[in-house]
Amino acid sequence: MSKQEQNNGYIKKGVRGRREEERMAYKAERYARRHEGQEAYEGRRERKAEPEEKTRRAAADRVTDAEVTPSENETRIEGRNAVIEAFRSGRTVDRLYMLDGSQEGAMMTIRREAKKHGTAVKYVTRQRLDQISETGAHQGVVAILAAYHYAEMDDLFEKAREKGEEPFFILLDNIEDPHNLGAIIRTANVCGAHGVIIPRDRAVGLTATVAKASAGALNFTPVVKVTNIGRTIEELKERGMWFVCADMDGTPMTKLNMTGSIGLVIGAEGDGVSRLVREKCDMVASIPMKGEVNSLNASVAAGVLCYEIVRQRDLA
Repeated sequence: MSKQEQNNGYIKKGVRGRREEERMAYKAERYARRHEGQEAYEGRRERKAEPEEKTRRAAADRVTDAEVTPSENETRIEGRNAVIEAFRSGRTVDRLYMLDGSQEGAMMTIRREAKKHGTAVKYVTRQRLDQISETGAHQGVVAILAAYHYAEMDDLFEKAREKGEEPFFILLDNIEDPHNLGAIIRTANVCGAHGVIIPRDRAVGLTATVAKASAGALNFTPVVKVTNIGRTIEELKERGMWFVCADMDGTPMTKLNMTGSIGLVIGAEGDGVSRLVREKCDMVASIPMKGEVNSLNASVAAGVLCYEIVRQRDLA
């Protein structure tokens, strides 16, 4: 037998060996599901998971108490078929909680629908999902419907054109408190901003609590949900907009020129605007602090800066 034939034989044997291993692994998985039960099987999978995978799951399972506790008039849909039909009927799903590790056909369908509609998905443990569920019959999935429909970016520009004004948008970087979001939407409406832009991930959506905190402003103020705030800033710059973000180490707001087509970026309390987003802004504005306390609530800071923009636009 030639050396080439020997090599070919080893290759074929290797392929057959891998296929045999895959077949045995599949049979073992089926046996485990049948005889151990789903929860025991998932526990065994968790113990075998790689450290990186465990870290991802732990991070994904950080669901706040505000998310677990139902808000007034908040619509939650539970069960696989119900969630699939909600997507296909055009309902706006704001957040989706799914049992981590579930690979059944219906769950894969839900994942595809969520990806197609740009819905944020959080993979959580069964215990956490039981806390989120209101019925106890969630079948591994709970969907939170948005209290209001999201607008498109062109809707914000159209609103500015209708008023004959330069665009004025408020962009929020990881605002997770629904009361803060509602208050900012209210401020946006009162000060004449043409819309609010929020990220898809790591941020609160248009829940009933947000609608209530906005005191009705959500009915008149378009809110756009985007995949990435930094990328959105770059795209809006191509449409002639300038951006200023709030930071206590920035230039005093009264010394900046914030007239024209402007976007105001507000970060989360404590963390502020993220570094990558800040680097994409043209200006960094600070609010003068005269007292012993050197920070403001995110919605209050947004209100102060919004009215500085209004003042400058009126004087321009």
